This record gives sequence, structure tokens and C-alpha cells, in this order.
Amino acid sequence: MTAATNDIILSVRGLATHFRTHGGTVRAVQGVSFDIRRGRTFALVGESGCGKSVTALSIMRLIPTPPGTIAAGRIELHGRDLLKVNDAQMRSVRGNEIAMIFQEPMTSLNPVFTIGDQIVEAIMLHQKKSRRHAWVEAEKLLARVGIPDPGQRVREYPHQMSGGMRQRVMIAMAISCKPSLLIADEPTTALDVTTQAQILDLLDDLQQVEGMSILLITHDLGVVAERADDVAVMYASKIAETGATEALLAQPLHPYTQGLLRSLPRMGVAADRLAVIPGSVPDPREFPSGCKFHPRCPIGCDDPRCSSLEPELRQVSEGRQVSCWYSPGFETPEESQDFDRRYGRDKRKSPSA
Repeated sequence: MTAATNDIILSVRGLATHFRTHGGTVRAVQGVSFDIRRGRTFALVGESGCGKSVTALSIMRLIPTPPGTIAAGRIELHGRDLLKVNDAQMRSVRGNEIAMIFQEPMTSLNPVFTIGDQIVEAIMLHQKKSRRHAWVEAEKLLARVGIPDPGQRVREYPHQMSGGMRQRVMIAMAISCKPSLLIADEPTTALDVTTQAQILDLLDDLQQVEGMSILLITHDLGVVAERADDVAVMYASKIAETGATEALLAQPLHPYTQGLLRSLPRMGVAADRLAVIPGSVPDPREFPSGCKFHPRCPIGCDDPRCSSLEPELRQVSEGRQVSCWYSPGFETPEESQDFDRRYGRDKRKSPSA
């Protein structure tokens, strides 16, 4: 095993998660693969409904069954496939090895128990400490995440705290067992701008001290640019592009990523002049054939190859993967010649940022 492989704490390969509904099968996640390295922040970015949160819940094995099911793939934490462990073993993994915080803490905190009771329960469950020692630890954790007067706050109920305070409580609970991976699912969506920055700074500080890895799920490319080491862009249940954050944002290869970056607000540009991606996100019960983005794509929308053959995520350069027929370096020479013969094309266009 190489040093690079040893550095990977979570490896997701070919993950597929489906939901059976009265309207048909929703293929929420299809063929998703990525690696998260030790001590780094990996961002999963995309529009609402693209499959980001379902991917996170699949990693935690919190998909409600029925109607959901993890249909295929591997989720390896430190080399152990979490899809093959039993329920008791998975409960031990949650909290101890992987912890998760959600975008709305009130859906995770029990309104009829004090903050202290809920933190103490997690500590006693996973660390096997006495209740007295767990209460002392709970106060220390609240102080560590920046909550003033923790001795008083630990006895308060969730509704007595602001949104930012409740999110800090969730972070305190998540780090109580020193997990190696923290999943943060849109952790700042419901917060004001100042509090958002404070929460993200807190996660950065904790990461530096604990050395934990973070899977950051967000739709905010500004947050990705500032906080993430590596990033994967999701579209319609699949990963469109992945790579080191700086390189990917400097030179996006997939037309969808390019469209996202062009649509970002910029100084001096009126809101009604911002670029938009035409069309809408496809219905997950009835995805288009071929590349899922081709009905909205300005590059290959008229190419019969794009409408009939779905490109898989493929490495095009060191550290860069993309799923687009028009991306430089995507095709092998043999594929390129075969496509030219089949579709009668003399040359192909290249995506431009």
C-alpha cells in the first residue's frame, strides 16, 4: 500500500442510492466515487436535489429503508467497507469515527431535553464515562466551541439559544468522541453572514487541533473557494468533475462547472446581467439519455454522442477527473477515431471557461 493510499481515510466507489416512490424509482445517487484524505476538507457542491445530502446519509447508513436502499457501491473507512458491517457495528462507527452536523440544528436537537442532557447522552454512549464525568466534559465542550457561560448554557433548552448557538452545540456533540471524519451538511445555510463565518472558522480551528477530515456539503462556491482543499461538483445524481479546489476553480473542465462559476455575483455586474444556465434540473425519475447535462449544455447539446452515450467520470490529468466528452484529454485516441467515424465529425469543440 502506497503512502498516498495510507493518507485516504474514506473511499467511496460506485455508490448508488435509490428510492421507490408511487411515481417510480428515484435514482438519487448513481456511480458516485471520491476519496477524502486525512486532515483535509473535501467539498461536495451542486444545486439542491443533485444528491449531495443523500450521499452523506448513505455514508452514515441513515437512508430510511424502505423506501430507500443503497443499491451498489463501496464505502470504505480506513479500509473497512461500511456497507458490510452489521447494525451494531455501524452504530459504533457513528459518533466514534464519523460524526455529522446538519443545516438546521432544531431538527436534530430534542426540544424537551436540556443541551447538557443531550451532550452527556452521546458521551456516555460512546465513551463509557460516568454521568458526572460526562457533565464535566459537556461543559468543556461548550466552552471549546465558543459558547459563553457554559455552566449555565448546559442547563438550557434548545429554544433558549440562537441558531448560531444551536449549531455550536451540534458541533460540540459531533467532536465529543474525536471522530476522524466530520460531515457538515450545509452547516451555515440558516445563519446570518457573520455567524456563518464564525461557524466555518470554528470548524477550521477544530480541524487544525484535532487533525480530522471534513466532508463539507454546500451549494456556495465562495465557501468552497475559501475553505476546501478538494472539491467534487455534482449534477443530477452523478459527479461531473472533481479535483484540487484551486485548480478546478481556476480552470473548470465541465460545462456545468463553468456555468456555475459564470453565474456567481461579481462587483460591478448588475444582478439582471448575471449569466444563467438555461433550462432546469431534470426529474430524477426520468433522467435524459446520454449525458444528463446535455439538454442544458451550450457545447454538446446537438451532438448525438452526448444525447446517447453517458460519459463516466474519468481521469484527464493528475488529480483531475471529469465526465464530459468535450473535455480535453477525456477520450483515448481509439475512442476519438471511433466517434469521428460513427458521427462523421472532423473536429470537436472544446469547452471554455
